[in-house]
Amino acid sequence: MPTPFDLTDRVALVTGAGRGIGREIARTLADAGADIVAVGQTAEGLEEAAAEVRQRGRRGLAVVADVSDSLQVDAAVERAIGEFGRIDILVNAAGIARHSASEETSDDDWRRIIAVNLDGTYWCCRAVGRHMLERGSGAIVNIASMSGSIVNVPQPQAAYNASKAAVIQLTRSLASEWASRGVRVNSVSPGYIATAMTELGLKPHPDWRATWLAMTPMGRLGNPVDVAYAVWYLASDASAFATGTDLIVDGGYTVR
Repeated sequence: MPTPFDLTDRVALVTGAGRGIGREIARTLADAGADIVAVGQTAEGLEEAAAEVRQRGRRGLAVVADVSDSLQVDAAVERAIGEFGRIDILVNAAGIARHSASEETSDDDWRRIIAVNLDGTYWCCRAVGRHMLERGSGAIVNIASMSGSIVNVPQPQAAYNASKAAVIQLTRSLASEWASRGVRVNSVSPGYIATAMTELGLKPHPDWRATWLAMTPMGRLGNPVDVAYAVWYLASDASAFATGTDLIVDGGYTVR
């Protein structure tokens, strides 16, 4: 018997699907029955992600696109609709993080973080949102961060924090605009998750890990699937009355 979590025959477009959290989201939604359009910048990782989807008995399509470029986003969405006929679910998981003192952050570094994390999320919401609004249904899940609600220590990352705070507010704004037209928009805010990007950030700063774990009540880093399961809930009919919410998945970090 189908459950509210069943995504059979739905089409999900997932950005940042070539690695880390985005790739785990693609796998999880495919396990729930969804066909997956994997979007990102690296063809190799995307093809691997699409292959994993097909191994699960679902359709998988890899589309190379830089989400910070609105024209590339529009083209990716057009291709997805052309191949699969529609998009029922959008997950904006593409994102980057850089650590630098604010007084030393260059214009280029600031703009790149905002361009990927905020502009890219908006371009995708706009392009897919138009399609969903025409159909009168759809679920969008934006990957924000607990850094949109708190200031992390000891690492300096004002640009990243600002971009993720903006993603949360963008989510609420779109949810307010589109709720009456059948499109739900929510966000998931992960805490520290054990991904290659996290490990790369820790490599030159091994002392950060101890601080992060000490400030996380559960005393560990999260796993990508912890975030993927939260996305699954918000993408499914199990969350049919939820829109404009920010679901924090951080091992308790923000309760202190």
